[in-house]
Amino acid sequence: MPERSKSSSVSNLPLILDIDDFKGDFSFDALFGNLVNELLPSFQEEEADTAGGHGLGGTEALPNGHARASSDAAKFAQGDSIPLFPEVDALLSLFKDSCKELIDLRKQVDGKLYNLKKEVSTQDAKHRKTLTELEKGVDGLFDSFARLDSRISSVGQTAAKIGDHLQSADAQRETASQTIELVKYLMEFNSSPGDLMELSPLFSDDSRVAEAASIAQKLRSFAEEDIARAVPSVVGSATASRGLEVAVANLQEYCNELENRLLSRFDAASQRRELSTMSECAKILSQFNRGSSAMQHYVATRPMFIDVEIMNSDTRLVLGDQGSQASPSNVARGLSSLYKEITDTVRKEAATIMAVFPSPNDVMSILVQRVLEQRVTALLDKLLVKPSLVNPPPMEEGGLLLYLRMLAVAYEKTQELARELRAVGCGDLDVEGLTESLFSSHMDEYPEHEQASLGQLYQAKLDELRAENQNVSDSTGTIGRSKGASVASSHQQISVAVVTEFVRWNEEALTRCTLFSSQPATLAANVKAVFTCLLDQVSQYITDGLERARDSLTEAAAMRERFVLGTNLSRRVAAAAASAAEAAAAAGESSFRSFMVAVQRCGSSVAIVQQYFANSISRLLLPVDGAHAASCEEMATAMSSAEGAAYKGLQQCIETVMAEVERLLSAEQKATDYRSPDDGMAPDHRPTNACTRVVAYLSRVLEAAFTALEGLNKQAFLTELGNRLYKGLLNHWQKFTFNPSGGLRLKRDITEYGEFVRSFNAPSVDEKFELLGILANVFIVAPESLSSLFEGTPSIRKDAQRFIQLREDYKSAKLASRLSSLWSGSS
Repeated sequence: MPERSKSSSVSNLPLILDIDDFKGDFSFDALFGNLVNELLPSFQEEEADTAGGHGLGGTEALPNGHARASSDAAKFAQGDSIPLFPEVDALLSLFKDSCKELIDLRKQVDGKLYNLKKEVSTQDAKHRKTLTELEKGVDGLFDSFARLDSRISSVGQTAAKIGDHLQSADAQRETASQTIELVKYLMEFNSSPGDLMELSPLFSDDSRVAEAASIAQKLRSFAEEDIARAVPSVVGSATASRGLEVAVANLQEYCNELENRLLSRFDAASQRRELSTMSECAKILSQFNRGSSAMQHYVATRPMFIDVEIMNSDTRLVLGDQGSQASPSNVARGLSSLYKEITDTVRKEAATIMAVFPSPNDVMSILVQRVLEQRVTALLDKLLVKPSLVNPPPMEEGGLLLYLRMLAVAYEKTQELARELRAVGCGDLDVEGLTESLFSSHMDEYPEHEQASLGQLYQAKLDELRAENQNVSDSTGTIGRSKGASVASSHQQISVAVVTEFVRWNEEALTRCTLFSSQPATLAANVKAVFTCLLDQVSQYITDGLERARDSLTEAAAMRERFVLGTNLSRRVAAAAASAAEAAAAAGESSFRSFMVAVQRCGSSVAIVQQYFANSISRLLLPVDGAHAASCEEMATAMSSAEGAAYKGLQQCIETVMAEVERLLSAEQKATDYRSPDDGMAPDHRPTNACTRVVAYLSRVLEAAFTALEGLNKQAFLTELGNRLYKGLLNHWQKFTFNPSGGLRLKRDITEYGEFVRSFNAPSVDEKFELLGILANVFIVAPESLSSLFEGTPSIRKDAQRFIQLREDYKSAKLASRLSSLWSGSS
């Protein structure tokens, strides 16, 4: 950077500027600072001294805060003192000198740049010339390399051909050498039939068994191929073929002898657990029919296939002691233990097979197949004896159900065994398919056995229920029969618990269907067949129960008919008839209650079946088109018979109730109830005794109906009963004559009946009893007011006409002629 003297005055010494100062990280600010820093500090010192000398004494403070210059300062301002910035001239001189030196430096730089450009241009021309020469040289090298590569490729191909020829010649030489050896060995085997004594030491040396086996197989293959290619029409070939036939026979005999010798050695090593020797023998034997004889021999000699005690132990473990009845649970435990033992045995054998045989998967396939076809099959044959469908085993011996349970247990456990064996390893064997085939004879008739078993269970249950009912009947005897209470109780009632048991049987059968049926279509067919059995059983059971309950109603009706006697009876006969009628009424009421209980249990049973169908059957039928809809239709058809029996029984119930209502009305209703004498006493506003008895009877007997029926069935039954009650009362009142006080009594009865039937929740019935209340007014009003009663309700004029005729004053008041115009107008 520039250097100057440190004197305070301007020096005329030349500036020293170096061109290197402008290289690298050049900063103009740094250059300028170095130029002026030697001058500016002296000015700054002088300015500081000037400020210190005058200080505050040079100014005067004015009251307004401004300073007033002293007289010296004023003089300075007028030019009588030195300049304010005395270094300006020195700086100008410095800047001029600096510019001159910078101009000189630029000229120097420009000169150097010019010289460098000339030199660069010269060097660039030389470089371009050199590159052109190099490119020509490289092109020549590329051509040389291409010719060299072509030559090398040609030489390589030639060398490869020579190598191939040499390799082929060596192979031919080796083949020829081996052929010579083979021909020599073949001639030894072709010497004479059955003569193996003159063979080379190779074929009798135990240490060279592998080589002997390989050569024997080659000789045998060669001789057999030669015989196959022989042309009988050529004499020489025919002779050669006949000669080789001797060799083939001898070779076959030798191979058999060698194979037996190796098998014997293999057996001996197996007994000593010498796996290396076993492996060596198995490897040599693999040359004979790919080792099938060794594999078959090894599997066949396993103790589990030849030890009779093991087989007997299997039977005892699963079936228990001879003569005892095996249960499915015990069989399941026995099969689990046995199959675990078999799996462990196979797993141990697998370890040996992997260490010994060159093709372990083939050996495992043979071993697992032998396990299933021999050991498992022998056990299943003893365990599963397919029963006859014509003469099934009795239920005392377990029936068909025991066989099906045993079949399910055996099938499930054997499938588990198959999966375990697959995990251990069984080569390419289709172990699942083989396991299925073990049960094929049982699966063919499985659906028929399942249906027959359900039928057998159903019949046994019915026999049990009949026996129980007979025992109850025998113990009860004739106690209470005089009152009619035992008419209904003597019949067996429907039991929801029994229907639940039917469903439980079906659920168990459904589990077996799912276990045995792998295809959706087969599963759906079996499930539908099993469910059809349940529908038939439930339908028959509840229909029979309803029919038995109907029989009770029929018997009660017969009792009523039996005790209907004439009117001219003695007091003793009448009393006996009344007692018998009471007994018939009690029997009818008991039968009514029993039928309502049967209907209620029937509804509960159907609900159980429907819920079972929705929860268990539907999901199995939905995957098959049409199966679900068909089962729904079949369920509706099966229950139609029960619905028909229930409908007929409910009609009989109405007949029973109405018969008792009519009996009570006939027995309890007095003529004076509606034609009380005009003795001046206040009229009786209580219901008649007949009304009270009828309402009490209906309240008591219909309690069972309210409990048993629901929904539309309940509404239809009560509506029909209400209509019948309405008609019965109308017919009953036609037998009596009414005066005004009797009309009031009738109106009170009608109100009582109307309040009771309102519990039916049947609007049409309520309307009819309301009209009856209006109709009763014909007995209360004066004759001249009768016509005004029907102005708002013309629909009851027909019934009103009949009721008016029952008025006590009908003839005396000449109501017929007075109301004739009203009747003609209504018609």
